[in-house]
Amino acid sequence: MQPQAPYTPSTTVRVVTAASLFDGHDAAINVMRRIIQSTGCEVIHLGHNRSVKEVVDCAIQEDAQAIAMTSYQGGHVEYLTYMRRLLDEQGASHIRIFAGGGGTILPTEIEELHAAGVTRVYSPDDGRAMGLQGMINDLVQKSDFVPPVGELETLADQVKMRSPMAIARAISCAERGQKDHIAFADSAKRAPVLGITGTGGAGKSSLTDEIVRRFLLDQPERRIAVLSVDPSKRKTGGALLGDRIRMNAVSDDRVYMRSFATREANVALNPHVADAIRILSYAEFDLIIVETAGIGQSDSQITDVCDVSMYVMTPEFGAATQLEKIDMIDYADLIALNKFDKRGALDALRDVRKQYQRSRQRFGEPLENMPVYGTIASQFNDPGTNTLYRSIIDALATRCSLSWSSSFLITSEMSEKIYIIPPDRTRYLAELVEENKRYDAHVQKQASIARTLWQVMGTISHLEERRAAERQRR
Repeated sequence: MQPQAPYTPSTTVRVVTAASLFDGHDAAINVMRRIIQSTGCEVIHLGHNRSVKEVVDCAIQEDAQAIAMTSYQGGHVEYLTYMRRLLDEQGASHIRIFAGGGGTILPTEIEELHAAGVTRVYSPDDGRAMGLQGMINDLVQKSDFVPPVGELETLADQVKMRSPMAIARAISCAERGQKDHIAFADSAKRAPVLGITGTGGAGKSSLTDEIVRRFLLDQPERRIAVLSVDPSKRKTGGALLGDRIRMNAVSDDRVYMRSFATREANVALNPHVADAIRILSYAEFDLIIVETAGIGQSDSQITDVCDVSMYVMTPEFGAATQLEKIDMIDYADLIALNKFDKRGALDALRDVRKQYQRSRQRFGEPLENMPVYGTIASQFNDPGTNTLYRSIIDALATRCSLSWSSSFLITSEMSEKIYIIPPDRTRYLAELVEENKRYDAHVQKQASIARTLWQVMGTISHLEERRAAERQRR
């Protein structure tokens, strides 16, 4: 089979990818979503073990043209049929569904799914005939259309009612430059905006998810929106919008989330994030979180769109002099030193606080008063993250003149990793196995020596018996 060239879409194609509920086999969907991305699409990846509702809600909020699923757990007919029905019931009949499951999905089941409205289920025969790129080209070509906007006369009213589909369509209009369709949002009173930025891999998405979870618990009557930005590939124009993999708290009726690709190189924000903030403010969300793409040392774009900014970093920043190069330390209202369980975290906390103190000329204040917090976002009910959340609420209340109160407390308790197995015992079972293997080897060696000695002694005994028998015959 000759290598196929990637299809070039004429529109910005957004595809939601995931593996189905109770399915941990994500190797196939990971291969497919990488090829979809390299074909120039924006891929909103959810990972494995995702329910129909999670996938459908995501596709609607993201205004995607397609959903691509893999299913190896045997429930594909019910799963994909329910997905098609749920999309149709929510007015999203235009969203295409593509799926694959190797030999798990039988030819008769593929026919049944196609009849139920699933756009295409790719079989092993399709893979042999079309190749991986050929299947993706077919998927992207069938998804290469502009999603419908719906009734423009009622768009403003639907956004006001916080309809996820209406909000998604309004944001897409902004991205397509159709500013006249969203003119209704220009007069909206701006909602408080928390900006979160930081280096790639610092745990921004996990920390954002923990903040959202605490907000939902702490403010039961309020609603929150998340705008998450990931970088576009300069070579292909595609993008992996993977923040939802870490976002577990956003599957709530009080949360709206939209993923953006930067669509430019070397920037941390999509230029239409400001339009999205206006639309979400018109929808009267109580708080908007903007999370930027991973940035370098010099980018401080986030301060242009937010009321309170937070910089997320890790203790592994290198020498203390590197801190002097980080522009956001001069601008951030709060700093989260995430992954605080790393070695040297306490020294890093002291160094970052000193740099924050120097950049603000706050030498008359104790070092502990600097708003730098050690956090472990991956740990449930982490005390450092609790303190950070309360500090965020206080900062927003002060900066935006809000009358919010919080049940979370600011404490001096440090984040400390809670281990199921202590670090000094992490190899405990391995050491037992190794000791057993060493003992077994020693036993085998001694048994071999004993066997050899027994054979030598038997030989000697046999020779002595023959000699004695010969003496008797004489």
